[in-house]
Amino acid sequence: MEMKPKKELIRVVKAPDLKDENGEVLQKGEISVDFTGKKSGRGAYICRNAECLKTAQKARRLEKAFSCRISDEIYARLEEGIKKIE
Repeated sequence: MEMKPKKELIRVVKAPDLKDENGEVLQKGEISVDFTGKKSGRGAYICRNAECLKTAQKARRLEKAFSCRISDEIYARLEEGIKKIE
């Protein structure tokens, strides 16, 4: 929960839900890791630090930001990306 420049953060994105003409949700938006920071959708940022990732996962910060469950695959991809950066 500290301020940092965007270049020092990793963005996690939730794509918009796919809806029909009546506004009914046909498909939920996909959660993905955006190392470029250019994907469209609602974004949440996390530090490029393994300790920060563990804290965020334990406190369910991404789940709260997106109001949905975040798969272990996303956390694994984030951890892998952080290891490459460090």
